[in-house]
Amino acid sequence: MTGAKRKKKSMLWSKMHTPQCEDIIQWCRRRLPVLDWAPHYNLKENLLPDTVSGIMLAVQQVTQGLAFAVLSSVHPVFGLYGSLFPAIIYAIFGMGHHVATGTFALTSLISANAVERIVPQNMQNLTTQSNTSVLGLSDFEMQRIQVAAAVSFLGGVIQVAMFVLQLGSATFVVTEPVISAMTTGAATHVVTSQVKYLLGMKMPYISGPLGFFYIYAYVFENIKSVRLEALLLSLLSIVVLVLVKELNEQFKRKIKVVLPVDLVLIIAASFACYCTNMENTYGLEVVGHIPQGIPSPRAPPMNILSAVITEAFGVALVGYVASLALAQGSAKKFKYSIDDNQELLAHGLSNIVSSFFFCIPSAAAMGRTAGLYSTGAKTQVACLISCIFVLIVIYAIGPLLYWLPMCVLASIIVVGLKGMLIQFRDLKKYWNVDKIYWGIWVSTYVFTICFAANVGLLFGVVCTIAIVIGRFPRAMTVSIKNMKEMEFKVKTEMDSETLQQVKIISINNPLVFLNAKKFYTDLMNIIQKENACNQPLDDISKCEQNTLLNSLSNGNCNEEASQSCPNEKCSLILDCSGFTFFDYSGVSMLVEVYMDCKGRSVDVLLAHCTASLIKAMTYYGNLDSEKPIFFESVSAAIGHIHSNKNLSKLSDHSEV
Repeated sequence: MTGAKRKKKSMLWSKMHTPQCEDIIQWCRRRLPVLDWAPHYNLKENLLPDTVSGIMLAVQQVTQGLAFAVLSSVHPVFGLYGSLFPAIIYAIFGMGHHVATGTFALTSLISANAVERIVPQNMQNLTTQSNTSVLGLSDFEMQRIQVAAAVSFLGGVIQVAMFVLQLGSATFVVTEPVISAMTTGAATHVVTSQVKYLLGMKMPYISGPLGFFYIYAYVFENIKSVRLEALLLSLLSIVVLVLVKELNEQFKRKIKVVLPVDLVLIIAASFACYCTNMENTYGLEVVGHIPQGIPSPRAPPMNILSAVITEAFGVALVGYVASLALAQGSAKKFKYSIDDNQELLAHGLSNIVSSFFFCIPSAAAMGRTAGLYSTGAKTQVACLISCIFVLIVIYAIGPLLYWLPMCVLASIIVVGLKGMLIQFRDLKKYWNVDKIYWGIWVSTYVFTICFAANVGLLFGVVCTIAIVIGRFPRAMTVSIKNMKEMEFKVKTEMDSETLQQVKIISINNPLVFLNAKKFYTDLMNIIQKENACNQPLDDISKCEQNTLLNSLSNGNCNEEASQSCPNEKCSLILDCSGFTFFDYSGVSMLVEVYMDCKGRSVDVLLAHCTASLIKAMTYYGNLDSEKPIFFESVSAAIGHIHSNKNLSKLSDHSEV
């Protein structure tokens, strides 16, 4: 008897754990998104815009690769490798259609700390040019890139470990104001790091706490060493770049292909520098020798991983948070979904695999993503096409970049950071929506420029959580009621008799970043069920559900959606009388609910709104100014619906 039980248990166990073919296919499609979108790629509609976008992206990748490699304290050629391999890996594993992974200013700054600490500049005199080293570079350059590759490798390992632990969803604690302040502060750091090239000055590497201020102090102390030729060339380059890019943006609907001003400027500046011998005549610093080809892969040095663990965590967290924000923005803009955990895997593998090819840490960049938007990219194929042109630069065009002035390259980088720097304009928005989040933005920015991007990010997250925890106890003292849902069935006489359903949902808890997504998901589920149902009109089911749960709970919905005819038009009234407080994420979610419902032909009306909520929502979103959506009471909102639709009879009224 015991043997039979064991045999039966063994059969059940093997049945449960034997993977089926369909399960393997589903797993592959989930972990290799390229298998999902590549077979359905439309060559006729997408290839041309993807090709144009890929060419423009390649220009950005090359210029940013060269500059961010210098920012990372390694030879410029390694930035070209960092623009190639991460983009290929992300196209296979990533889900963002407009996310261009490559070299990134923030991760370059972080890895530079490790490079300068372990292989400082004064060690250069102790090494010599070696013909036997990789690509003919000196041992000093190879030691530096090995440190940067170790940071990339360990950062990727941390990201993959976070994927295994399913920590991707934990990024909800990193709110939009924190990301905005952190990226703006990091962009300020990058601009500061390019000052020495813009002014043509020789400056030692300065980092650490308050290093931002020490750099400018050094500049003012040595202001007489500024090279006028470099300054004038930098100003001219910045003016040309800004002017042409603004014209491209203004007339992008009238012209099919925008002018690649970055590429034109690189060619013109390199040619002018070569013809006039600016390097020797005026002492301008140029990019220098760019070796041809790609070296054989080599594993990063494992003996220094313990020495770079701090920078690796910074690369893993800052790179992922910034990249995820761009991926989520792309998904929201073009109406598709992404998996936060899958993005961890994609960026982790991008860093791990690329580290074997002498690459600096990688992530997505706002400038490249914005470039893909403006040039009309459709899919990840644009990134793969850009890799082809980067390869051409590595194997053929690279040596011609010898004469590219560093001040011109720095100008291209500074102008490319415009998208991050103009986030200062968000301060007005945060002030009008939620002054506490305005304070978080300012303090996060200050911590970022005073210390580092990872420190600013950590400070912003801690402040956000502390403020929400401090707010929630006050909200709990208010009378807490369960969500109430009431249905009104009203017959209207138009061209034919239709049935209009009015749903009234009472929100009795604060709406902040902790529960905003749950609120949105449950509310959209109610609307979708209403649109999909086809139950007879006289059979109205009663329901009881906590749409917005208590502030920190994760309960499940227990709703029996009320049924209605497929042709009925719904109206949704949100009773905000229990809406004790909100933050920026809550206002953003309410506006998103309004816009989504509007797209589904569902009218949304808000009752019992406070003056601060009305002001915040009006300022945040482009709400319909022709139709009133804010009412003093639920009865006033119902009366508005009655008067608009010529309601004649109230047929049903059920309240749970």
